[in-house]
Parts: sequence; C-alpha cells; structure tokens
Amino acid sequence: MPFELIHFRDSDKIIRKKKLDRDVKATLNYLSDVLTGTAYRGELLRQALDEMGWRANGSLSILDGRRYQYKGFKKGIALEGSFSSFEYLLTGLARLQVGFDKKIIEGGILMLTAARSEKSSLGTSKDLAVAEVEELSCTFSVPLAIALFDLGAPVISDGEEEGGDRNGLSLPADQKQDQ
Repeated sequence: MPFELIHFRDSDKIIRKKKLDRDVKATLNYLSDVLTGTAYRGELLRQALDEMGWRANGSLSILDGRRYQYKGFKKGIALEGSFSSFEYLLTGLARLQVGFDKKIIEGGILMLTAARSEKSSLGTSKDLAVAEVEELSCTFSVPLAIALFDLGAPVISDGEEEGGDRNGLSLPADQKQDQ
C-alpha cells in the first residue's frame, strides 16, 4: 500500500458512519499516485483533492476572518497535512483540534511524510506517530487518522530518457525540428 493509515479515538468508526471509508482510501491512493516523485506538491495536492471532491463545498476555513484553511473537507472530516516534514504532526494536530473544538469537524485525517532521518533512534514513523499522539492525548482529543506516505525523492528529468533534447520542451523557437 502506498500509504499507511493509523486510527486513533475511533476515527475509523466515524469515517465508516459517514460512508467515507472507500472515498478516503481512494483519495489517499490517488494522492500517492499523483505526488510520488514530484518536487512541487502544493498545487498538485490542491488539484487532486479538488478532483476527488474534498475542496468542493468551500468550507475549508479553520478560523473566521483568517486565511487558515484545511487541505480538504467532506462530510465533517477534515484533511490536513504536510509532506515536507514529519514534525508537522504537532501543527496538524493543533489545526484539527481547533476545528473539532469549534464543532466544525467531527474528525480529521493528518497526512504526513513517512520519511525521517536514518540516524533517528526513535523507531519507525508509525511507532513515533503512535507514541506522540498517545503522549499528547491529554491536550488533543480530536478523532484522528494519520496517513503516512512514502512519496520518495523528487525525480528531476535531465531530458535523456525520452529521445533526448529535441523531444523535450527546451527546443529553441528559431530552430526547426527535423522530420
């Protein structure tokens, strides 16, 4: 599976009750397909979530009058996350908790990168996520699922793979292509 989904505080039951279980899995699979190996994930993430209906209703705001927004929202479940740093866990939890306390959301899915330093002595990303959520349970009570993604390093083409420089986008405007 291209992602690992870890549930806390009966988030799986809430997602099933809202009949979003298949939608969530399909969306997370799609995000993995779209974002794997890419360098600029922000716009691709927004487009993919829009295509999957997670940005359709326009109620992504966390706080009135502020520009804080969830990445996606559907049927009372918010999508939040960052693929640049596992440490976004704390920030993402705080953002989801605010929505939960204000009765905007009933639960959340926090999307994070599974990539961490190989030097870490804290175990796997899953082990660390479980330990941190449990340690922060006195502060955060939002029903939560954490989706850990392994999107790999960005793949930047040098133009050599698909027929060389003349088949790429870098053809000078004043030079005609040989037929």
